[in-house]
Amino acid sequence: MTDMQDHWQGIFAGKEEGNLTWFQETPEVSLNLIANSGVGADARIIDIGAGASRLADALLERGFPNLTVLDIADEGLNKIRNRLGGDAGRIDWVVADITQWTPTGQFDLWHDRAVFHFLTDPDARAAYRAALEATLSPAGQVIIGTFALDGPEKCSGLPVVRYDGETLGRELGPGFRLEESVPDGHVTPKGGVQKFQFSRFSRV
Repeated sequence: MTDMQDHWQGIFAGKEEGNLTWFQETPEVSLNLIANSGVGADARIIDIGAGASRLADALLERGFPNLTVLDIADEGLNKIRNRLGGDAGRIDWVVADITQWTPTGQFDLWHDRAVFHFLTDPDARAAYRAALEATLSPAGQVIIGTFALDGPEKCSGLPVVRYDGETLGRELGPGFRLEESVPDGHVTPKGGVQKFQFSRFSRV
């Protein structure tokens, strides 16, 4: 187990889902952007760094059966699996560090809420882009949520890189076109507000 895996395993093992700072009862911004992407119910969707997110639950409820959920920490994925019960068998589960993952298939939509902003090293960002480019279909869409330019400088004890839609687009490169960028003030379980931005890109 790497140091980063150990870090996130400890985070998820040590807290109940509702006490995690990024907990959302309903991932409304992500769901709205997925709707805006126009992907059909047969779309192959991957959620990068899902942790204990409820996005998979919501997508299953909305009739999206082709789901893959990836996270570096199996403890986080276990929280989703336990919550879904028998429906967990409808999802492909991947325990992997996205910067070291070798994709084995293609996806029509790539969703990432708060993984990319942890990649402070340029080589890690390059590895992320390589995985994205290798697995996204030619007409695929990308949704990435990060802390906004005026958002927190750290999360879970780790430094982050903050973005807006344009700076995030420059990181992804000319193969991706920014379609929309949405601000989001996430309210933590303790009542604080974390300023996020979510951006949707099309592959070109």
